[in-house]
Amino acid sequence: MLSTTSQYALRALTFIAAHEGVEAVLGRRIAEKTGIPSNYLSKLLIELNNAGLVSASRGTGGGYRLAAPPSSITLNQVVGVFDPDVVNPCCLLGHSHLCSDETACSAHSVWKKTRAALTTFLNSTTLADIAGLKHARPKKKSQPKPKKKRSAAKPARQSGGRAR
Repeated sequence: MLSTTSQYALRALTFIAAHEGVEAVLGRRIAEKTGIPSNYLSKLLIELNNAGLVSASRGTGGGYRLAAPPSSITLNQVVGVFDPDVVNPCCLLGHSHLCSDETACSAHSVWKKTRAALTTFLNSTTLADIAGLKHARPKKKSQPKPKKKRSAAKPARQSGGRAR
């Protein structure tokens, strides 16, 4: 369903997301660890940089970083760079008109539900989600546990000894 380019982009960005905050990731390391051909990867990263999804830096400590937290980059943003027909409403049969209930093609009624599910998935899933990051979504702050109050001083023990 997604082009090879979109799949590679998601793979590369997921790898970068998993290394977020550590240091910039070198292109050759991304290629090596993800199995993406390095020439293909460099062109892909240029497009992602132009789209504002990654930032690139040269020199010592250079490499690629996500331009935003992985929890704020949706799959729709990534796929839209390479497969605009997947993220924009289009006709399954490739007709030039916008396929809608009013101007429906013969496949519209069966494609409509699947298309809606795909759109929802791409819009609601983030890089953090597919990278398996523990805190993929911001969680509610938990209230600190109240400390147990210490009871007043215990009464002195009375010795059970004999009087002298």
